[in-house]
Amino acid sequence: MKRDDLPSLLLLPFPPDPSSRPLLNAAYRPPITAALSKLKNPNGASKLTVAVACPVLQGPYLRSKTLSWPQAEALIAGIYAIISIVSAELQINTEIDGGPNSVDATVVLIDHGRDKRFTSDFRPAIEPNNTIILDLATFATAYHPWKHIFHVRSEAGLGLYQTYLRFAEGRQTLLQDQLVPVEGGLTMNEQPSSPPQTSTYPTICLGGTFDYLHPGHKLLLTAGAFLLNLPRKDEGKPPARYIIGITGDSLLKNKKHAEFVQAWSVRARNVIVFLSRLLQLSERGWKDGLDPQIEELGEGDLRASFRNGTIQVQCVRIEDPFGPTITVQDIDALVVSGETREGGKAVNDKRVEQGWKVLEVFEVDVLDADEIREDEKEEVKRGFETKISSSEIRERRALAGGRGLGTKI
Repeated sequence: MKRDDLPSLLLLPFPPDPSSRPLLNAAYRPPITAALSKLKNPNGASKLTVAVACPVLQGPYLRSKTLSWPQAEALIAGIYAIISIVSAELQINTEIDGGPNSVDATVVLIDHGRDKRFTSDFRPAIEPNNTIILDLATFATAYHPWKHIFHVRSEAGLGLYQTYLRFAEGRQTLLQDQLVPVEGGLTMNEQPSSPPQTSTYPTICLGGTFDYLHPGHKLLLTAGAFLLNLPRKDEGKPPARYIIGITGDSLLKNKKHAEFVQAWSVRARNVIVFLSRLLQLSERGWKDGLDPQIEELGEGDLRASFRNGTIQVQCVRIEDPFGPTITVQDIDALVVSGETREGGKAVNDKRVEQGWKVLEVFEVDVLDADEIREDEKEEVKRGFETKISSSEIRERRALAGGRGLGTKI
């Protein structure tokens, strides 16, 4: 694989506590701006993984970890909001296959506390820990090689960077120009809180259009993945199932600029490609390629398996507001956005009519420019909307005459 085709990595040290949107902006906007500026390329698209180190998991055992879903989801939402704002300022496209001057960013959380350091007896282990969130050692072992590694110039940033490099030793030969220091922001930390932990579930479902997969979609898909309860590979249990209902083409005919709506197959494959960045786990990293193995089991039914078959992702075509939630009985939880809150209630009403159990409903934060900084310029706020709205992305592509659509797979 050519170096220019590889994704880059931005290592972000511990977030402020509490992780409010303004405090996250003060801490992370400078390094995110520096990385996106470096990766913006008029001749092609770039990929960036933003890895945030924080002690997000609790539990005494490697394989029995839990997390606070509201805390993890809010942190991811805050960072995607910053990415969208900065992309608006720099005129960077954010969607998958965004063409020239685009940066396709993925935010991941890395379970790593301030007191964790590299030790001489460390042996990397590719192990599931009951959640999709990895510790720093496993992440360094399973995710490589990188085009660039950006690290923050601060005491915490340097400590994280040095520990990461020790864990990653021998995985990739890095040239000096691939290691890029960037300025950090201001971080204020109080005594870390210990929020209540969230139950995880064997089967999670959510739905959407997922046209031109953008930061709002990425937040929704990541938040759902956080709720998966991963079985141990030696337990003999069925895989954790992540079912994503994706609106069929026939329901999108009346959308604005409908001629630029991506085909269902493209949208479904982009969902699985994005999720693979959160779910793949292999000591070989990307030596076998970046794209996951996807099975087409029927018309409007794509599937992929990850982590030795312990996770199954299924994308199904939906032609009504309910999708698989009223055709698959053994779903445990439903993830919704603020705009589809009422849909969650309707789903449960329908399941009750069928004599099925109601689903636990989890609502994902809205990406909002106003919560980042009150003095944000109006043109930046308008640009922000174009980064998190499929209709705005179609509008932009229509005005560009359809150039660089990137919809062929």
